Amino acid sequence: MQFSKHLILLSLSLALINCGETNTVNQTGLAIDLNTKSLLLGDTLNLTISNPKKLNITNVSYKLNGKSIGENEVLENITLGEKSLVATIKYDDKTETVSKSITIYNNIIPSIYNYEIVNTYPHDITSYTQGLEFHNGELYESTGQYKESKLRKVNFETGEVLKNVDLDDNFFGEGLTILDEKLYQLTWRAKRGFIYDVNTFEKLKTFNYGTSKEGWGICNDGEKLYKSDGTEKIWLLNPENLSEESHIEVYTEKGKIPSLNELEWIDGKIFANIYQKNGVIIINPHTGGVEGVIDFKPLRKLVTQHNELDVLNGIAYHPERKTIFVTGKNWDKLFEVKIKKQ
Repeated sequence: MQFSKHLILLSLSLALINCGETNTVNQTGLAIDLNTKSLLLGDTLNLTISNPKKLNITNVSYKLNGKSIGENEVLENITLGEKSLVATIKYDDKTETVSKSITIYNNIIPSIYNYEIVNTYPHDITSYTQGLEFHNGELYESTGQYKESKLRKVNFETGEVLKNVDLDDNFFGEGLTILDEKLYQLTWRAKRGFIYDVNTFEKLKTFNYGTSKEGWGICNDGEKLYKSDGTEKIWLLNPENLSEESHIEVYTEKGKIPSLNELEWIDGKIFANIYQKNGVIIINPHTGGVEGVIDFKPLRKLVTQHNELDVLNGIAYHPERKTIFVTGKNWDKLFEVKIKKQ
């Protein structure tokens, strides 16, 4: 399957939103000057102060998102997205603070990945798939819709449901992940997640969201949990108390990628579905930079077409087989694929 890079990026329509700069200026006219309007990861910030009234400036210090930086700062070891740049200026025994909002973009164009279908398996056509993950060779699935949401353990080869828990009618199930024999399941707008014993499906506790107001997708790197909330942000959660310790913002070289949905950790990267798109992006978890794009749109034509059919959603990596399993909302097939950079 061959696609041009530009056509695939266009077809995914990832709604890139270009964010400009804003600068606070007060009565003194002092303001932060930048050497460029477009900032990419790896660029150098050459900072100066605009001083139209020729005040006697004796000292200037800068902070980027609360961290002290120099006037010639290389933008490395930093996450992408919107940042606050603050200058503290001393002049004539006075001190003034001015700020500027900047946006840092990724410095590479995403690579395009092709896929090969290895196997096709049955999938419950009534399952509005939200989360999908393998654990010890067995497939776990979380589904959505009010009064229909459930948590399941499934025989992926036959589609047989091995274990099932129905959520209360007022919860809309979302993503899931498994860490240290605990299964974490999100709900959509209830601002609440559930923790189960992965072996028994016994509910151990619930947890509330912090700054992120909704639950969409979740994955883990073996230590920390990563949670999407339907925006361009992915939140890093402490698995001990589920607090949101920090977040990354997902950007290409052109703009941010909103509507991040189901997440899967694969070989040190985060794979993410984009809501209402039939593609998957590959994200650097340290920066938030998009490094790859997979266009799975043709898969939708291979499933039974019906009125409730919805978009691709659900990514599960099988580490022993080194393959990726994908499906969609109300799809009757589960696809096992291998991907390769074009």
